[in-house]
Amino acid sequence: MLKTIFIIIVLLHGLIHLFGFVKAFDFADVSALTQEISKPVGLLWLTGAILFVITALLLMFRVDVWIYFGLVSVIVTQILIFMYWQDAKFGSIANMLILIVIFFGFFHMNFKGKYKMEVKAGFDQTSAIPDTMLTTDDIKHMPALVQKYIHYTGSIDKPKVHNFRIDFAGKIRSYEAKEWMPLTSEQYNFMPATRLFFLDATKKQIPVSGFHSFKNGKAYMDIRLLSLFKVQYMEGKEMNISETVTFFNDLCCMAPAALIDDRIKWLETEGNKVKASFTDSGITVSAWLYFNEKGELVNFVSEDRYAASENGEPVQLKWSTPLRDYKITNGYKLASYAEAIYTYPDGDFTYATFTLKDLKINVKQ
Repeated sequence: MLKTIFIIIVLLHGLIHLFGFVKAFDFADVSALTQEISKPVGLLWLTGAILFVITALLLMFRVDVWIYFGLVSVIVTQILIFMYWQDAKFGSIANMLILIVIFFGFFHMNFKGKYKMEVKAGFDQTSAIPDTMLTTDDIKHMPALVQKYIHYTGSIDKPKVHNFRIDFAGKIRSYEAKEWMPLTSEQYNFMPATRLFFLDATKKQIPVSGFHSFKNGKAYMDIRLLSLFKVQYMEGKEMNISETVTFFNDLCCMAPAALIDDRIKWLETEGNKVKASFTDSGITVSAWLYFNEKGELVNFVSEDRYAASENGEPVQLKWSTPLRDYKITNGYKLASYAEAIYTYPDGDFTYATFTLKDLKINVKQ
């Protein structure tokens, strides 16, 4: 909501600068501007208007360079405001507001820059891997339920997975606050086991950003208010185990072709469910995969993941991600909606929901 209001302010502030251009070229009588404006200066007013409009559009489409356009816009127009202070002095208020947002925007760009650097490193490690197609021979050792799921998702005769990118929209909340925060997220997974997840959320209209990093069995989570103030940071053994579970969950839910991974062991089949284990960097986790008659994966349940307790200490709980609403996304039929649920002694607690916006397999840098 605040972002939309800010975009509108930037647009309106930019359009107001057109008055200087209109007056300079005598396109209309602008009585609010009492000072004479030459045509060269009028072109500067037009330039300021264009820069602010570009800034607003870049921000609307989440392009990080909006910050630089915004900064140049403020500098150019503030010089003009000083030149025509009597008529334009109140424009300084809007410029100051925009400058404050740009200030925090630089912190966000710097914080997200760490995520982007790790993504680049992931591409550097996987870019030379050639594409080979997944065939029925590759999955014949799997339980029948899993084979049916892989066929259902349309993964056969498509490339084996080296990496994938996921974009989600959704909402998240902490157990203590029980207050939903809308979010958008961007995520890259690289084989054999790297998961990089960046989210943007808002809490009481204040931006909150988070970065989850999982590489070679080591994980950390960094949550920051305004991309500057750390509000939660977790790392260590429990975090490593939890993110191993999450990485395995990603393979099952979003990249079924990756289930041919030799680190996955198919342990047990019981009715409509299959138990599997996944081992990486000396950590082994397991989960039950539940399927319906169509062949859709409808739930993933693991007892190995940790959550933060009320006193801040990690506690191991049942973790599940029910899935539904299968749709075609870039050639794959995948669940478009999922929930993340911890089961506490007093019942289930849904702490996040995710709606799939886009998924790409084997992204090129």
